[in-house]
Amino acid sequence: MRPRESMAVLWLCLLAAMTAAAAADGASGTSPGAAPAPPAAASDALPASPAPAVPKAPAGKPITGRALALPGGGADGVFMDYLACDRATGHVWVPAGNTGSVDVIDAGTDTVARITGFPTAEVERRGRKRTVGPSSASVGDGVIYVGNRANSNICAVDVKSRKIGVCAALSSMPDGVVYVATTKEVWVTTPGDASLVVLDASKRGALTIKTSMKLEGSPEGYIVDAARGLLYTNLEDKDRTLAIDVKSRAVKATWKPECGEDGPRGLALDTALGLLFVACTDHMAVLDTAHDGTIRSTLPMGEGVDNIDYLPSKRQLYVAAGRSGTLTVAHVADDGKLTAIASGPTAEGARVVVADAKGGAYVADSRGGRILYFPPM
Repeated sequence: MRPRESMAVLWLCLLAAMTAAAAADGASGTSPGAAPAPPAAASDALPASPAPAVPKAPAGKPITGRALALPGGGADGVFMDYLACDRATGHVWVPAGNTGSVDVIDAGTDTVARITGFPTAEVERRGRKRTVGPSSASVGDGVIYVGNRANSNICAVDVKSRKIGVCAALSSMPDGVVYVATTKEVWVTTPGDASLVVLDASKRGALTIKTSMKLEGSPEGYIVDAARGLLYTNLEDKDRTLAIDVKSRAVKATWKPECGEDGPRGLALDTALGLLFVACTDHMAVLDTAHDGTIRSTLPMGEGVDNIDYLPSKRQLYVAAGRSGTLTVAHVADDGKLTAIASGPTAEGARVVVADAKGGAYVADSRGGRILYFPPM
């Protein structure tokens, strides 16, 4: 190519490049010769922070339960809180609050017998009215002790005749009820006035108030350590777990389960291993009772955990999470480590579980007016 022609081609190429650049600037909203836009701030370039992760129930062998309908619930369901399993007889005692009854399930046949005659009352909570009645049960010596939120009574029900016997009236609404065999007493948590009430149950046919203990918080949950003469309860609003001497009534130890602002709920115990299982609302914490409540392990369990149960013969811990709608069965190692071995779906709000002597689990589905039974692992 000749020099003059070469120069012409060069100028044409340069002109085309400048024209293309100007077109590109126009498309991007800038004019030729304008300063380039500043880069976006670093925070604008990052995606929004993810929502906090919700702890989920651990995996394990999938299990499926079957439903046992309870009588008298209707559209409102059956309000349940504390259940009790009499492992010696194979019966599960279900205080069915709004129905004014206690239902007794035969673990062998799934039959349900109904004990009626418990008072009910209408109360208002959080702007809603609901009917309350019998709400807690504990296995005693030939009797079942039933707490009633309608009249704040604790009544003894004969295991064989299933008739309601003597009752004791408390000055505050009862929550948890537990029989202490070594002292022949019934201990009752009364969170409304931050106290424990102790009843004398040493004489058959009599039930009288012995004393009450003021606590520094709202008691929630209970378990008896007969070997060490202790009763454990939580202070839900303080995130503390207490060890109380059942004879002197003195608080022997105060531990921190580190459940968080929602506080601890249910309790279970392995006496031989010296391990106390504390239910936090989204996980389990295992405390070493021989070493000042040191936390040995934790395990996420899903949201909405409340009352739990434990079967020492199988070293199996049973945990129902109401918001997550799951039941988890965990194995407990010598050192307190928890390992999920099974889990399965329950129902929304199902947060209470007890286990029978064979390892069958009974989960309270209040909204559905039923008990969900899961066979032994």
